[in-house]
Amino acid sequence: MATWDAIVVGGGGMGSAAAYHLAKRGARTLVLEQFAIAHDRGASHGESRIIRLAYFEHPDYVPLVREAYALWREVEAESGVSLLTRTGGLELGPPEGALVRGNLESARRHKLEHEVLEADAIRWRFPAFHPADGTIGVYQPDSGILAVERCVRTHADLARRHGATIHEEETVRSITPTGDGVRVETNRGSYLADRAVVTAGPWAGKMLADLGLPLVVARQPVGFFEAKQPDLFALDRFPIFIWETPGHFYYGFPMFGRPLVKIAHHGGGDRTTADTVDRTIRPSDEKLLRDFIEPCLPDAAGPMRDGSVCPYTNTPDQDFVIDLHPRAPQIAIAAGFCGHGFKFAAVVGAILADLALTGRTTRPITRFSANRFPSSGV
Repeated sequence: MATWDAIVVGGGGMGSAAAYHLAKRGARTLVLEQFAIAHDRGASHGESRIIRLAYFEHPDYVPLVREAYALWREVEAESGVSLLTRTGGLELGPPEGALVRGNLESARRHKLEHEVLEADAIRWRFPAFHPADGTIGVYQPDSGILAVERCVRTHADLARRHGATIHEEETVRSITPTGDGVRVETNRGSYLADRAVVTAGPWAGKMLADLGLPLVVARQPVGFFEAKQPDLFALDRFPIFIWETPGHFYYGFPMFGRPLVKIAHHGGGDRTTADTVDRTIRPSDEKLLRDFIEPCLPDAAGPMRDGSVCPYTNTPDQDFVIDLHPRAPQIAIAAGFCGHGFKFAAVVGAILADLALTGRTTRPITRFSANRFPSSGV
C-alpha cells in the first residue's frame, strides 16, 4: 500500500496551492521541494505579481482568473493573511497592438468593467505616465497585486494545517510509474504514492523529459527603482501597468512593501536553464529597462537600488500545460506558465487536486492539453 495519496514535486506557487487543495480534501499529501519554501531560485519570488481580469492573451483565461480571485480571497479569509491588494490596472499601447486589442476583446466578451482612455486622459489621471499621442489605455479597476512569497508561504502553511507534510531541501531525482501508482526517488530516499503532481517550474522540462514538451526557459530582468517623485507612485495613485512598445512589453507596480518602483521586461530574453541562468543584473539589463522608463515613466528614472532575474518557462504558443501525463495518468502536470501564470495559482492548485484525485476536472483546461504540440511525441 502506498504511503501517500499524492506527492507534489515542487513547492512553489503552483505546488504549494496544489498541496493545500489536496490536503484540504483529505488526501495524505507529501510535498518535495529542493530548496526552501518561497525561495528565490524559481519563478515565484520578487515580492509582487500582477492579477488582472481582462486577459489580453485570450478571453478563455477570464473564467479561470475570475475563480482565482475568489479563491485568493478564500485563502485570505482562512489564513487571516492579506495576499491581494487592489490597485486598478492600466494596459497601454497602440490601438492596433496585441495588448489593447486583446484586452478589449476579453472585456467586451465577458462584460468586464473597464474604461478606454486616450493619451491626454492618461496623463491627467495618472501623471506618472507619459504616453505619446495616439497611445490608448485600458483601465481595469479590479486589477491589483499578489504578494508572491506571502502567497506561497500561506498556501504551504495551510497545507500543513490540513495535514500535509512538506520536505524542504530535498531534490527529486526521478518519478517512475509503478502499476497504478508512482515511485519518487530523491537525494534522501524513496517514496510510494497513488498519484504524483509535478509542478517543477523552470525545472519542469528536465523533470518531464520523457514527454518532449517544447518548454524553453528564458532570462527576464527585473529592476527596483528609486522614484524622483515618490508620491506619484503611491498605492492609491499609481496602478499596476503593462505597456506595449515597438517590439517590447514592460510591466510595473506602485511602491509596494518598500519605497521602490518595480519595473520589468516581459517576453524574449536569453535562453537558459533553471540550473545555469545568470542571476546577476548586468548593465545591459538596466539599459533595457531605462530605455523604457526614461521616456515613458521619467519620474521613476532614479537610481536602480535592487534587481533580480526571473526565469520564464515558455511554450511555443505561450499557453500553459495543465493535464494528466498522456502515458501515465496517475501523474498530473502543470508547466509553462510563461511569466503570466502566478495569478492563477489558487485555481491551478484546485485543478491539479481534481486531476490527481478524480482524473478529471470540470474547469476549462482544454486549451492547456499536453497533446497539442505535434513534436512532443505524446
